[in-house]
Amino acid sequence: MSWVRRADSYNREYMLAQLRALLIIDPLIIVSTIAYGSVNLLVSLFETTGRRQVAIARAWARMLLRVSFVRMKVEGLEKIDPAGSYVFVANHLSYMDTPAILATIPVQFRFMAKRGLFKIPFLGYHLSRAGHIAVPRDNPREAIKAMIEAGKMLKERGISVLIFPEGGRSERVKLQPFKEGAFYIAINSGVPVVPVALAGTEKVLPMGSGTVRPGEVRLRIGDPISTVGMTMKDRGKLTQQAFEGVYGLLEGTDLVEPRVEADASV
Repeated sequence: MSWVRRADSYNREYMLAQLRALLIIDPLIIVSTIAYGSVNLLVSLFETTGRRQVAIARAWARMLLRVSFVRMKVEGLEKIDPAGSYVFVANHLSYMDTPAILATIPVQFRFMAKRGLFKIPFLGYHLSRAGHIAVPRDNPREAIKAMIEAGKMLKERGISVLIFPEGGRSERVKLQPFKEGAFYIAINSGVPVVPVALAGTEKVLPMGSGTVRPGEVRLRIGDPISTVGMTMKDRGKLTQQAFEGVYGLLEGTDLVEPRVEADASV
């Protein structure tokens, strides 16, 4: 029966993926992470701006994608200035999202990440030394301080920030409503917001899985949204603009709910 054959084929593919991850991909990821991480820690002792650390992290991300047999297809790089300062906002599907963005967008940016990551030995020290920003999810007052710090960094150091405004990964891969923190930072610092859409990382490294699968990841960069002249009263409008920007980049994929068109006859 055809469904039995399909099930057998799926089981074989799943077992091959598991073996490939266990025997090839996982060991290469571990070795490359230790190697690049050690170099990064050494560099951090002598360089305080974080720029060289980000360059090393970018090299690590490219190596990670290469050893994982992940192919990147990128659109829209011409829309950004590598020397510019932006708030990048992207949908969040997988732990593979950050390496995919880091490897392909050639700007100096820092991440805003949950504080728990900063408590992990080795990783937490690297994140702090490189200038990434910890965000406490359960303390609104501290979260506001983190956003103010990010805005100050954008103004004073001319770098960019990457934020996943959905607030975290979800078992539902559909695009979720955006929280306003990223847009508070963008308006406060006066830099453009850049919508970024990812598709494919949810298949390369699904949520809850430790098995990295070869595949193609698509990354699309939207038109920058200017914040010049905006005030905090415009935060909701900017949030919706950015959501629509990411939604538009994802249209045609299974990562967004289909738009419901109004009935013109009513």
